[in-house]
Amino acid sequence: MKNSIKTLLALHAISILPLVSIAQTANELEIKEETSKFVLPSLEVFIDSALVKNGMLEYRTLEIEAKEYNLTSKRQNWTRNLGIQANSGFGTFNNFSTTSGENDIVNLASNTQQFNYNVGVYLKIPVFDIINRKTEVKQAKAELEQAKSLAKFQEQELREFVIRHYEDLILKQKILVLRSSNLGNAKVNMEMVEKEFRNGLIPISEYVRISDMTARIAAEFEQAKSDFSTSKGLLENLTGVEIN
Repeated sequence: MKNSIKTLLALHAISILPLVSIAQTANELEIKEETSKFVLPSLEVFIDSALVKNGMLEYRTLEIEAKEYNLTSKRQNWTRNLGIQANSGFGTFNNFSTTSGENDIVNLASNTQQFNYNVGVYLKIPVFDIINRKTEVKQAKAELEQAKSLAKFQEQELREFVIRHYEDLILKQKILVLRSSNLGNAKVNMEMVEKEFRNGLIPISEYVRISDMTARIAAEFEQAKSDFSTSKGLLENLTGVEIN
């Protein structure tokens, strides 16, 4: 009777622990093999790709270009006070002339149709422009330096971000290999414990304890696999480099 109860308890313990498997699956062995041979490209490859791909850095580059154009415009503002003016006209013109002699003065008047034009160069010197030009140029220079400084800061920040993700992926890969190895050992141990239990060499309490431990190790392996996949995806998305 006692043996029957023990057998029923053992079967019940097996039914409530579906995560426990007697041997390693082909998928886990494949993961262990792949992660053991996992090789990342060099860190510089990821950094260079991230610098090219990052939208904010591209925006900062365009901002610097705009500031450079603005500075050039401020330096050339004085030319708006220099120009060429031309006038032309066609119509009937009244011409008057006076001729003086010894005793007589002769006045002549005539009407003619003709085309007249004149061209000239002018230079205006507004006092406000003279005083304000240096200030505008200095302001444009300061804005350009601000844009360059911010772009440099964001580039350094991006580099550090890539380095952190890169090192995190390496860490997650190492943890996954360890978890995979632990799971393999735990399942081999579970197989031996199950054989001993069936032969009546260990009590059911020990069988349940080992089964529970194996289930926790399996859960840790699944978590490590998820963490590795997440870290890999984040680095790929950040840099645009596909990791095989």
